[in-house]
Amino acid sequence: MATSLRAAADGSPPPAPPSPPSLPPPPPRARLRSRFYRWDLRFSPYAFVAPFFLTFAAFGLFPLIYTGWLSLHRVELGGEAEWRGLDNYTALADSEFFWNALANTFTIGVVSTVPQLLMALGLAHLLNYRLRARGFFRVAVLAPYATSIAAATLVFAQLFNTDYGLINTVLGWVGFEPVDWESSKWPAQIAISTIVTWRWTGYNALIYLAAMQAVPKDLYEAAALDGASRWRQFLSVTIPSIRPTILFTIVVSTIGATQLFGEPMIFGGSLGISGGSGNQFQTLSLLMYEKGWVTGALGQASAIAWVMLLLLLVIGAVRTFLARVNRKKLGA
Repeated sequence: MATSLRAAADGSPPPAPPSPPSLPPPPPRARLRSRFYRWDLRFSPYAFVAPFFLTFAAFGLFPLIYTGWLSLHRVELGGEAEWRGLDNYTALADSEFFWNALANTFTIGVVSTVPQLLMALGLAHLLNYRLRARGFFRVAVLAPYATSIAAATLVFAQLFNTDYGLINTVLGWVGFEPVDWESSKWPAQIAISTIVTWRWTGYNALIYLAAMQAVPKDLYEAAALDGASRWRQFLSVTIPSIRPTILFTIVVSTIGATQLFGEPMIFGGSLGISGGSGNQFQTLSLLMYEKGWVTGALGQASAIAWVMLLLLLVIGAVRTFLARVNRKKLGA
């Protein structure tokens, strides 16, 4: 202190304070541990998400790009690819088998989706009330979804058998002639749609039930005070409240109908790949399989796959448009 005062009196700058003693450098092991810690903080998130992206690239992105490349070539099994441009797509546009498969996919989708979702709404509405053994009924409606496609289709194929099936037996009891469920177009499509409806109704019912349980109870109480019956509450309260869920199930069911493969293939037996003797229930998935692995035209099969992808993208765009319209209505 005295030195500082004396330096100030003399006009000379004060001396610099003594520097702290320098610490010894950390050992190499500590420096390496610190570096690893910084790398761990920086790169661990990428390592955690890398398996998903690697799996998606290997089993999703690469097949998609490679299928698009094949659709522009003439490719036979065991042969080399030959560039054809859009010839495979124009060949599909001129093919009556493609349009027949597209029409069958649409009709089977409508016949299976509409009754399926209507019955799912009714089941969900019943299960939403306080019933005895509600847990049992909820598990029971989901049991068909847990059944494998092969097992369910084989059982229904026996039920719809033309010669000794239970369905024709019951129709004979009430005075109807036996129906050729396999060789006739509309009976075969109705039979396949029945299998799809049986498997997926309970699944959609539980989705609707979850949405119904999220509806505020105050809305039902206000409707009951206004004298609305349960049916009117269902139409005026439940349906508008779960409209986004209904739209979601419509889109998902439509996508599933577009990709329908297992049910018609197993139902048709030896003629399942061709969709029956007259292609009466051949879907786009069956036609793609037949083109690729029966006739060996991998280029045409890839073109069909990309047409199905475009159809699904159109369905997704329609769903997005309807969702925006629904949000605008709710906002208004």
